[in-house]
Amino acid sequence: MSWTKNTTDIAGLDAPARALLDTLTPVEVPAGAVLFCPGEAVKGYVVMLSGRVDVHLIGPNGRDILLYQVAPGQSCIQSTLGLLGGEDYTGEATAAGPARLVLIPRDVFFALVDSSPGFRRLVFGAFAARMQDMMQLVENMSFLKVEARLAALVLDRAEGDTLRMTQADMATAIGSAREVVSRRLDRWAKAGLVTHGRGEVTILDRAGLEEVKNSPAL
Repeated sequence: MSWTKNTTDIAGLDAPARALLDTLTPVEVPAGAVLFCPGEAVKGYVVMLSGRVDVHLIGPNGRDILLYQVAPGQSCIQSTLGLLGGEDYTGEATAAGPARLVLIPRDVFFALVDSSPGFRRLVFGAFAARMQDMMQLVENMSFLKVEARLAALVLDRAEGDTLRMTQADMATAIGSAREVVSRRLDRWAKAGLVTHGRGEVTILDRAGLEEVKNSPAL
């Protein structure tokens, strides 16, 4: 079956572009698989069909920051920059769970960019949206306190009143250290804002956390 017909953005492309894309075979990626590492050359443009890929920036001390996540309909800015600018990867991408994706090789990517206006709009539209996300990340890391970033994470990602996420993953997501996250959660628990255990945070006072989230910038 044609995978392009079941992919919202791709399905709207012109027939020649879809025919070329249909020559590519989707691949299944297991959870935890590393898709690329710093220093590797960019192999192609990734189209996510299902699942999610996390892209991290790893510092010289081994600490890492979650740069962005790639889900269906989203682009990998590192891949786009590498293809258009010729730069190697600077981050590391891992599958957050089982995923299905299509890798558009470099030569096919540029053939589509040259021949298909719809594909060009798709690529650059997704690139622009991802750049906005990156600018928001830079703004948050530069001007928001750790407490505000952590409160935003808990509020935004909680299902109902419960966030199921390890402290190490929370630290990575907000660009901090696990020990810092642990101390903040302990402080919030004493203040009656949350309770927390292994891999789980439960919101007790949503309004109080909103106040922390909206606390004055640095």
